[in-house]
Amino acid sequence: MTSSDLWTEADAERYDEDSSEMFAPRVLEPTIDVLAELAGHGPVLEFAIGTGRVAIPLKQRGLSVSGIEFSAPMAERLHRKDPALPIVIGDMATQTVPGGPFSLVYLVFNTIGNLRTQAEQVACFANAARHLARGGAFVVELWVPELRRMPLGQNAVPFDVTDQHVGFDTLDIATQQGTSHHYTRQPDGSFRYGASNFRYVWPSELDLMAQLAGMQLESRWGGWSGEPFTSDSTSHVSVWRTP
Repeated sequence: MTSSDLWTEADAERYDEDSSEMFAPRVLEPTIDVLAELAGHGPVLEFAIGTGRVAIPLKQRGLSVSGIEFSAPMAERLHRKDPALPIVIGDMATQTVPGGPFSLVYLVFNTIGNLRTQAEQVACFANAARHLARGGAFVVELWVPELRRMPLGQNAVPFDVTDQHVGFDTLDIATQQGTSHHYTRQPDGSFRYGASNFRYVWPSELDLMAQLAGMQLESRWGGWSGEPFTSDSTSHVSVWRTP
């Protein structure tokens, strides 16, 4: 059984609104451009497809897109938008999907961290490789833990502080376990608290997982616009290929 949190009906209903910034064209269009170019003529598989933020625009580009989603309510929300997009409910570390082999498998918006053990993350890479055609690409978008911002003895790092939302991560450096905490202002002025758990993982650790799955690093950028990945980058987009 996966260690991932299971997103509920209430989570799914709020997801698009709570993640509205990720749906903005300035964020989404570069993502779609890169994935469409890597996919070629497809087909394409998204791990943790969610409510279709990326999959539906890719399908609108003419690609055949399938998905794996652990949360049935999230998949149901997607199917309200596109009833024909095929989704298999299951664990992205082990679940198989018909319609392959795929030219592209991708996992965006930090979602590999939902798998909260190293073994599950290793299995996720192996599962991606199983689904890929020869020469196919596996793409992961992931943040870089900002541990340099934590003084000795501190375990929390803020990532968003506005009058509408306060978000911070608590991190355990010994175990690489973390929790994202969100306090979101409601229309009546009160605040709603939400939390999600994750395992943070470094780019070099991902590269080793890829090697274990028979893939090699092809590219790593600091974002979807192809900016260089440096020691100061707060996130990365990485591409590995099968032989």
